[in-house]
Parts: sequence; C-alpha cells; structure tokens
Amino acid sequence: MRGESPSIEVDHLSFAYSGEDLVVRDTSLSIEGPGLVTMLGPNGSGKTTFFKLLLGILRPLSGRVLLNGEDVTGNPLRASVHASYVPQLSAVRRDLPMTAAEAVESALPRRLRSRSRALEALEMVGAADLADRRLSAMSGGQLQRVMIARALARGTPIVLMDEPFSGIDPRGREGIAELVEELARTRLIVLSTHDPVLTLSRSKLVVIFNRGVRAVGRPQDVYKLELLREAYGPGVLLIEKCLHVVG
Repeated sequence: MRGESPSIEVDHLSFAYSGEDLVVRDTSLSIEGPGLVTMLGPNGSGKTTFFKLLLGILRPLSGRVLLNGEDVTGNPLRASVHASYVPQLSAVRRDLPMTAAEAVESALPRRLRSRSRALEALEMVGAADLADRRLSAMSGGQLQRVMIARALARGTPIVLMDEPFSGIDPRGREGIAELVEELARTRLIVLSTHDPVLTLSRSKLVVIFNRGVRAVGRPQDVYKLELLREAYGPGVLLIEKCLHVVG
C-alpha cells in the first residue's frame, strides 16, 4: 500500500443515466486520512452509482473526482491506482469454477499477478484456509472476506465497500465489521450499509446520501432524526431514544 495519506474530493458532481432524472445532483464531498466512513441511504438513492463515479467507471455530466489529489474523473485506469472496490455479494458470480486464491489473483494487474500475493491478501482477512476452496462452496461471510481480499491485494489506500453486510448471517456480519475496523486503521474505507448499528461506533464520519450528499459529519452530529428523514423520509422512527429505519 502506498504511503500517501488517502483522500477523496468530489466537486459539484452530477450524473444521470440516458433519458432519466439525475441520480446524483450537484454533490460535493471531501474526506481525508485513514478511517472508516459509513454512507447511509435508502435503496435507489444512488449510492452504487456514486461509487462507480468515484471509480471512474461512469463519467459525470458535470463536476470532477479527485483521489489522492489526482483528477480521475471518468478514468477507471487512473482511479484504480488509488481505489479498489468490494461489490455487493448479489453481484458476485458464485458459479464460476474458481478457488479463493484464483479469484483474488485474477483481480490483480498482470504485472502483479501471483499466487503468493493472493495468499498474502487472504491471510490479511483471516481467510488463508479458504485458498483452495471454490467460491460455490462458501458461506456469505467467507465469500465476503475473499472479495475484500481481492480489493486489498491491489494495495490501494482507498477501498469502497458496497453493502458488505448484505446476505451474511448476524455472526458473520459482526466478524466483517471487526475486520473493516482493523483495515481502516491504515486505509480510507467508505462503506455503504443498511445496518449502521455495526459501523456507527467504528466510524470517523457518517455520510447521509440520497441522490447526493445530504449531510456529513461525526456520527453523534449526523445520525439524527431530522437528517435521516431527509434521506429516508418518514420511515425513520424514534423508539425508546433509539433511531430505527423502517422503510
């Protein structure tokens, strides 16, 4: 992993798919240094699209994206130098005849591709014993660790994780949360989730997102009824002094 302090800067970013309304509307965001950032927002709020804009996979209608100070707007090759991506498990092809080590190795640039590097990444996430197991034979939690290893193997200082707790049992989710907390000590990790209880106490920042950044700040300053209702609508309830998203 490179030695620079990781940073993300988004400047007045807007994006729409062809013929549709804006999915991301004139949004700006600045994050610096290692740590965990939790992104909250309802389904269909544009969180995955926003990640793809950060990764240069999508080109915005306006605005720009800087990773570690470099303009990577619409340039996935340049963005991949700085950031790696952990997709939702629902997007992972479990039917591919690949082992964990092969899956990790295949994510590496050709010049870095080696089994030893893949094994090192699996060791980092506590999945060394899965190296020769096929993806189809893994639980959700095991497969998620392999997907995180794929991202870590690239050695980027920024890692984007899209709903990493989805499709995993409660015990597995807690294990992934602990792993993410440890990894965030030396990396900037931005994580979208519908289960904020697992990450709020571990996060340095919370971003509330719905077709753009609605609020950003420390968990105690942002995880509030009025701000959450801006993103989720009336389906946020205060029950016995605890906030619950029910819709």
